[in-house]
Amino acid sequence: MQTTSHVLMVRPALFAANPQTLPSNAFQEPGPVSPETHAKAVAEFDRYAEALDSAGVEVLVAEDALEPHRPDAVFPNNWVSFHEDGTVVLYPMEAPNRRLERREEVLDLVARRFHAMRRVDLTAFEARGRFLEGTGSMVLDREHRLAYLCRSSRSHREVVEAFCGAMGYEPVWFSGTDRRGQAIYHTNVMMSVGAKLAVVCLEAIRDPRERAQVAAFLSVSGKRRIDISRAQMGAFAGNVLELRGRGGEPLLALSAQAWGSLDAGQRRAIQTCARPVVADIATIERHGGGGTRCMIAEIHLPPRLGEDAALAG
Repeated sequence: MQTTSHVLMVRPALFAANPQTLPSNAFQEPGPVSPETHAKAVAEFDRYAEALDSAGVEVLVAEDALEPHRPDAVFPNNWVSFHEDGTVVLYPMEAPNRRLERREEVLDLVARRFHAMRRVDLTAFEARGRFLEGTGSMVLDREHRLAYLCRSSRSHREVVEAFCGAMGYEPVWFSGTDRRGQAIYHTNVMMSVGAKLAVVCLEAIRDPRERAQVAAFLSVSGKRRIDISRAQMGAFAGNVLELRGRGGEPLLALSAQAWGSLDAGQRRAIQTCARPVVADIATIERHGGGGTRCMIAEIHLPPRLGEDAALAG
């Protein structure tokens, strides 16, 4: 299925702006490591996790560790993805300090609740300077096996080919820029694909042919498209994620900044397809350069049931 009601989130041990990601992330603002910034980020994390839980999403929370320092630990979707056939994919990360986020303890936590039967490890590409940062670099249409990809230093074609070959996806490539003309670092800040709903900033795609191709793929796959502007993209309105509540209710996780940037017509269009779950994560957005979608690694693995889960625990 395209959406899930099970997610992994990582509570940060020391959140801060990551100087190693600033050169390619125009959404991120620098800032010093400080107790105040960290405290705000943790409070935002906890409120967001609680909002998802209240909406019927099962949130599996892993705890980050203080040493070594992982300033972006709150964004697990970049280093791991979990798939319905039991596959766990590990990804090569551009920033050296982000590679530290890959922790067996986190994978073990997931494996106690879900069947992880195969591992596709792409991390060896790091040694050759080739990167692919998970469902940040790729926006996956799991039903139609499409991987939407905005070209950037964090999305290398050779790694994409390895992922698509291992997982049976077809890449849909395009180039995108923000209002200042800087390349968009992660595809998931400009678009999201859910079961019925697609949010996309077509305005950011420079090439008319590529823009038309993305629109055509979204149309053929039956998604209701909500177009956002570059300004709304800058408010993280593209960095949203469709999920399911326990009863199957469609939900759309998005930040207070993103929701506030939308006009009345866009809000109505979203509400016809999904119930908004809105969280204020302003500190994480400002200094982390990522939003609500970046904070979630969806778990599509088959769940362990009953005695099986008890034995794994």
